[in-house]
Amino acid sequence: MSESLTLALAQADFVVGDLDGNLARMRRWRARAQAAGAGLVVFPELALCGYPPEDLVLKRALTDYAARLIEAFAAETADGGPAVILGAPHRGREDAKPTNSAFVLAHGRVVARIDKHALPNYGVFDEVRVFAPGPIPGPVRLELDGFELRLGVMICEDMWVEDVAEGLEESGAELLVVLNGSPYEVDKLDHRLNHAVARVTETGLPLLYVNTVGGQDELVFDGASFALSAERRLVAQAPAFEEHLLLITLTRDGEGRIVPAGVEPPCKPPERLEAIYRALVVGVRDYVEKNGFPGVVLGLSGGIDSALSAVIATDALGPERVRALMMPSRFTSRASLEDAREIARRLAIRYDEIPIEPPFGAFLEVLAPLFDALPFSTAEENIQARIRGVLLMAVSNKFGPMVLSTGNKSEMSVGYATLYGDMAGGFSALKDVYKTTVFELARLRNRWRPPGARGPAGVVIPERVLTKPPSAELRENQRDEDTLPPYPVLDAILHGLIEEDLAPPDLVARGFDAATVRRVARMLDAAEYKRRQAPPGVKISSRAFGRDRRYPITNAFRRTGIFELDEAEAAEGGAQDQG
Repeated sequence: MSESLTLALAQADFVVGDLDGNLARMRRWRARAQAAGAGLVVFPELALCGYPPEDLVLKRALTDYAARLIEAFAAETADGGPAVILGAPHRGREDAKPTNSAFVLAHGRVVARIDKHALPNYGVFDEVRVFAPGPIPGPVRLELDGFELRLGVMICEDMWVEDVAEGLEESGAELLVVLNGSPYEVDKLDHRLNHAVARVTETGLPLLYVNTVGGQDELVFDGASFALSAERRLVAQAPAFEEHLLLITLTRDGEGRIVPAGVEPPCKPPERLEAIYRALVVGVRDYVEKNGFPGVVLGLSGGIDSALSAVIATDALGPERVRALMMPSRFTSRASLEDAREIARRLAIRYDEIPIEPPFGAFLEVLAPLFDALPFSTAEENIQARIRGVLLMAVSNKFGPMVLSTGNKSEMSVGYATLYGDMAGGFSALKDVYKTTVFELARLRNRWRPPGARGPAGVVIPERVLTKPPSAELRENQRDEDTLPPYPVLDAILHGLIEEDLAPPDLVARGFDAATVRRVARMLDAAEYKRRQAPPGVKISSRAFGRDRRYPITNAFRRTGIFELDEAEAAEGGAQDQG
């Protein structure tokens, strides 16, 4: 009997629906694992079809094809190379939902199949809709390179509950192996480790955790695969946001218990802001590349949001694939023009200026008989934003780049955005990023260049962009804080209302001004119809707009006593801008 076994966790990027391509990726990673001396390579949850497949997995053609590919891959394990554990969907009966399964391939055949028991049905997860749960599994017995072991295989959510790990330990498992498709959000790594430590504490078994990486629509997977000893010690940690083959050596101690050891020192996870920035870069990169766009085009106003969006896009795609349009109006300041030019110069991206005064004047002339000399209002402001949206879409249609929207979560929360104007686009880098965090990320990027970034090092956003008061520049002397509370106050209130799901009285009890809280809460609910029409964007929080937070558009709850609206506020609410 061999005294040790090298096991490889293949932290790789898989594409939803690309079964042939994903199998080819697994073959390449298996070859790398074999070259490293591994006897077993473990791939993430649903690696064969990509995660999350959503309703795509309900197609019988997909599950049938997956079954054929699994049999073919299993046959290849007769070559003397590493055995394989991979995630894939499985459908038994014609009339049954598929299962989210793990397949163990060794000695030229499928040795075992384990079906996911705990199906998440919260936040972005909707697995109860498309999968059937499996029973609590038993251990899988393997002999690899003369090393015998009993594996307790779990799939993602199975680690977040107690009964699966306990059942595996009670039935004789001696090592827990967890396949994951766990998306990034702020502080998620700590939560994962806490749950993993809890399972190790309860069972006394070491635990290996492999996670996927890359972007899939609004989700970003951060990898950060790891291994814990039975003493709850972190013995191996893969880098975050990068593909990586994490090698772990398994031996037995004097009492015959499995002892994992990392081949290399554990990687230190990125700090909070660095992790957020890297998630945004991965999200933009993979959305553009996996959907076949040649690049992006965005409106570069000289403000902080468009500046940071341009930097993220350049880091994700390279300057040659980013194009910026500055579309000045009669209200655009000289400083904004200068700042936009300087940002584009520092990033070395293509930059064009298209004044919107001619079409804006034409719109005002055409509408003059209808507007009947009424004073300038949000109607005229929004016309400017919509002209810019038309110009961006025209460049997209003519040359192929996707329009990258530049709005942030603070604006989207309260409706401080124009439908078919600055909300136009195929994807948004900052959709889930509050304005205060936008400033933090911009300052971070000026002093730090993330690993793998394709943009330049150094100060990429001029200091004046970071210090001037935010403004949409849609009328004379406009400032965001003419309409909104100061961003530190606004974002704190929004975080309470959205991420913490608090009611206005809860925030008033924390010391926030009652009228301000009521006003922000009303704006948040009233803007739901806009958010339903917003482009997708990178998720970084626990309550991103979309599948994380599903509120009705028609919603009279805000008129109940909990909001305590007085007559003036109620009247103001009814007259809120609807554009």
